[in-house]
Amino acid sequence: MKTTGIVTRLACALLAIVLAVILPKAVNYLSDNKLPNVRMGVDLYVYPGDTPQSVCERLDTVVHRTRSLRRAFRDHRVEEYMKPGHYEIRNGQTSAYIARMLNNGWQTPVQLTIPAARLKGTLAARIASQMMVDSADVADALCDDSLLGRYGFNSTTAFAMFIPDTYEMYWTASVDEILMRQKKAYDAFWNKERIAKARKLGFSKMDVSILASIVKGESNRQEDFAKLAGVYVNRLRKGMKLQSCPTVAFLFDYKKTRILNADLRIKSPYNTYINTGLPPGPISVPDKAYLDAVLNPDTADGYLFFCADPSFNGLHRFARTFAEHSRNGREYQKAYEARFGR
Repeated sequence: MKTTGIVTRLACALLAIVLAVILPKAVNYLSDNKLPNVRMGVDLYVYPGDTPQSVCERLDTVVHRTRSLRRAFRDHRVEEYMKPGHYEIRNGQTSAYIARMLNNGWQTPVQLTIPAARLKGTLAARIASQMMVDSADVADALCDDSLLGRYGFNSTTAFAMFIPDTYEMYWTASVDEILMRQKKAYDAFWNKERIAKARKLGFSKMDVSILASIVKGESNRQEDFAKLAGVYVNRLRKGMKLQSCPTVAFLFDYKKTRILNADLRIKSPYNTYINTGLPPGPISVPDKAYLDAVLNPDTADGYLFFCADPSFNGLHRFARTFAEHSRNGREYQKAYEARFGR
């Protein structure tokens, strides 16, 4: 009986030791691998140079068990394998899943919105604000003829490649990948129907982009787009100079609030007051609506001139003759002086 009691006590002691060793590991395994640890979803951005410690600190407020997350990061060697990216941390995910997600780069795409920018610096900054790329690298790419040449563009025509819209991309996409995505969007926009319309007008795709950027500089009221495009198409057909102030404003990076008569004499291929035809490249990134307006210009009324409406409603008054245009101009000037002074 005494022997039996000793054996029983030894067995109990051994069981206690085994439980003391195994039970915590089992509990930790369940906590890390089976039990959800996310109590509030969050978009996690992991930057180059981030550490598991810094990532854990950013996730402290959205997980139930911080120790579980740190343990999973250690066990899965996140420090060695973690990849930069945008990750969706969502309810129901375990600590181990988050660790594997970071190690394997299971990113969730972001929405990249391309703006209708007037300056390369602005375009570069807007892209960089949404992606992991540096704005300086984007700006350099927009001036890199060799890089842009891979896609059929150069530093003068680069604006034409960008079609303002929202695109799904991985946050870690390189500048080259972003340009590749824009070329794909450009090719998709220029379907057979649009190419046929451009040819009927005697325009290349680049001509359309250039003229669309000029129309964009003249108005943000869509009801005027086709009429404005029609004026320029009519002038081109007659061999008249476009005489567009936005092309001159482009020379000043759009910093001047008013274009003066002296500015109209600046020698530049972009100055449509001294040069006949289109400038060498777009003066901004035109929206689809402007491109389509140029492809569908309202030329029926034969308008050759326009000036701002004196009611300051953002619309324009159109004219067939210079005499009519002059009257419209005087009315606008009178209204302008009455409102703002000379």
